[in-house]
Amino acid sequence: MSESLLSEIRTVNHKQAGALVLANPNVRYMLRGEPGVGKSMIAAAIAEATGYDLSMVDVPNLDLGDVAMPVIDHEHKVTRYYPNARFGLTTGKPVVICLDEFTKGADPVKNMLHPMLEVFRPRLGDLDIPEGSIIFMTGNMDTDGVGDGLAQHTRQRVVELTVRKPNATEWLQWAAANGIHPVVMAWVDRYPQALASYLDGAQNEFIFHPANPQDNAVSPRTLEISSRIIWQREYFDGDSLLAALTGAAGAPYAESQVSFIRFQESLPPVRTIIASPDTAMIPDDAGARAVLTFGLLEHVEKGTLSNIMKYLRRMEEEFQVIFCVTLARHPSKKQIAFTNPDFALWAADNEDLL
Repeated sequence: MSESLLSEIRTVNHKQAGALVLANPNVRYMLRGEPGVGKSMIAAAIAEATGYDLSMVDVPNLDLGDVAMPVIDHEHKVTRYYPNARFGLTTGKPVVICLDEFTKGADPVKNMLHPMLEVFRPRLGDLDIPEGSIIFMTGNMDTDGVGDGLAQHTRQRVVELTVRKPNATEWLQWAAANGIHPVVMAWVDRYPQALASYLDGAQNEFIFHPANPQDNAVSPRTLEISSRIIWQREYFDGDSLLAALTGAAGAPYAESQVSFIRFQESLPPVRTIIASPDTAMIPDDAGARAVLTFGLLEHVEKGTLSNIMKYLRRMEEEFQVIFCVTLARHPSKKQIAFTNPDFALWAADNEDLL
């Protein structure tokens, strides 16, 4: 793909994509993006916003019998096609249906799903889709080199949106609220280029690129998988942990991530920091301080935040900024922050950052 074509791509972020799908339930959207950017997560956010049940349909793993089956109506002497229960159409209530990886499905399956894309009387088999339901598709970019072309008769029925990969700042905000391991967050803070995109012309050893589509790469999805591995690291020795992380997100990532895991061995216990914020040890290495800073976010409560703030004021300003800005945007903990006098004092001194 040339630089001139790269500059012509118009992208939306996850929040914008979800808002468009929600605002236009009678429009069928195709959300495209490079592998692992979190397109499927948008479906969960839409279901949460609407209160509808979510049906995630893995289109590449369907055959025709997984979509709808013929049932003989003896009374009327006809055959009717009824959809599989996986589509969530049995209650008659509106649903959110995500046709995940639609572009990789078999052609006969995609043809059978096509009536769902119609604006007037969408249906599956011989069953009408409940009014108010939200149906959209996901797939990779044509340029990703992983077989994601879209037939012209489908393009004429959908609105294609390119969902960009979240940058490091956006991803870290999400990670802090979703149980991602502190060493993974600290690694991303140190290597923000790992969440750059080839669509922007970026090239580095961490990211996906169509020239090497079979290589493992860092993405929001592989970082989440790596976090799960690291949370269970007591079951791994050094070699097996390195092998697992390499399998998750590639060798360049794994080799550098392991060094951040080692930082944890030099960190003071959190209970010591909270009990003695004025004297608890400050790690010498900046990477270790980053791991500790992200780790402290997990321990924010009404009774702990003041002492955590006292401890952080002994560290460089950059770590105070990481902690406080992330906390101020945390969906479940920001209220604790803004009612805490020590945090309020810091916020008053750094209003431009918040």
